[in-house]
Amino acid sequence: MSCGCKTSGDSAHSCGPKKTANGCESVNTCGNSYKLSVFDWLSNINNPSSNRCDYVEVRFKNDRKSFYKNVNNIPLHIGSVVTVESSPGHDVGVVSLTGELVKIQMKKKKASEESVLKIYRQANQKDLEVWQEARKKEDGVKLEARKIAHRIGLEMKVTDVEYQGDSSKITFYYTADNRVDFRQLIKEYAGAFRTKIDMKQIGFRQEAAKVGGIGSCGRELCCSTWLTDFRSVNTNVARYQQLSINPQKLAGQCGKLKCCLNYELDSYLDALSNFPSSSTTLDTEKGRAFCIKIDVFKKKMWFAYVDSSMAWYDFDIELVKKLISKNKRGEKILPLEELKQPESSIQTIDLIQENNVDRFEKKNRGNNRNRNQNQNRSNNGQGQQGQGPKKNRPERSERPERQDRQENPNANSGNQQRPQQKQQPKPQPKAQTEKAEASSDPEKKQHNPNKKNFKKKYPPKKDKNA
Repeated sequence: MSCGCKTSGDSAHSCGPKKTANGCESVNTCGNSYKLSVFDWLSNINNPSSNRCDYVEVRFKNDRKSFYKNVNNIPLHIGSVVTVESSPGHDVGVVSLTGELVKIQMKKKKASEESVLKIYRQANQKDLEVWQEARKKEDGVKLEARKIAHRIGLEMKVTDVEYQGDSSKITFYYTADNRVDFRQLIKEYAGAFRTKIDMKQIGFRQEAAKVGGIGSCGRELCCSTWLTDFRSVNTNVARYQQLSINPQKLAGQCGKLKCCLNYELDSYLDALSNFPSSSTTLDTEKGRAFCIKIDVFKKKMWFAYVDSSMAWYDFDIELVKKLISKNKRGEKILPLEELKQPESSIQTIDLIQENNVDRFEKKNRGNNRNRNQNQNRSNNGQGQQGQGPKKNRPERSERPERQDRQENPNANSGNQQRPQQKQQPKPQPKAQTEKAEASSDPEKKQHNPNKKNFKKKYPPKKDKNA
């Protein structure tokens, strides 16, 4: 049977052996299991007074709660299913709170103790069977009620249906923009469902709380999870937060302004208390300027001239207060262009260096050159193995240095002669001989130019014994 845990109210739910004298083990009273739960922070504290609180809070379907008096001193706990007094007949609900906290809740909701109804008993098996059968009919009754209202031509929407515990009354929850004449509708409903009819109008926010859904923030709607009191939200809230008045972005699934606009309103009001009024004007030598924008986080105000409002100038609020005090003394301030201080540009360093397109090529250029030179040297060595042993001779890259040393024996004697050595051009006869050799044998040049030049300059000695 239903016990008040996460699936409370579901006709298919049964706790079975988990249910003890203290209630169901799955009951979570911290506020996360269901929306109407209450955290009983006095549950582990014994009452020092002998007077015991006889009032109990009972919850029903559709966010409905009520207070009842335990006249017969029945041992009740959170999650107990009880049969309570109603008009007409009786109703079935789940206990949501017991103890001294019930009196605090009654004072908060201004419930009088004189008009409190009483608890009959804990629900027996027959009460639960009738209640569960009534809950199964609610979806079909809701669809049939919508068809009847549409046939009559009433501008209303039946949002939800609630059967009383003994099936003696049906409550229809509806939304409508204008007043609705129910005289013909109630006759149709009474003839179709053969029971007492009760109509209750709810707001669009309550409708969204019953339907549920996902908001623009990506989370479940606040009204369907934890929000119980719906405060009015107007467009001034959006203006205080410097938001654009766009109904498509500011409206929630209920069609009204989002409730979350009230969450940070107090913080914005505290921040705006240090700002001058948004209707502030400055008298400058160039003309009058008015405030066109406010940035709450950067604490800046943008001003523009009345004649030419295309150029905006931002100032700190402390500077704006000084300028306003000068205007109050009858002094005109300098033009906005002169008051504007140039902002110091912050040099950013790209540590990852992702902005450079050639970041991979620059790193590998030197490695590719060395790799090509090593490959050429290895190829030259393999080509000369069949011709005979070669003597140890310096490479081509070392030969110009040896010639420079022979021409300038005192090259390393001082640092002043080093730039002169760099400026000396290479001997021209060698370059001319290389060009002549390259033009004389074009076939070898195409095959391996480095090998050809090396053979022409340094022809290996043939071994007669080979």
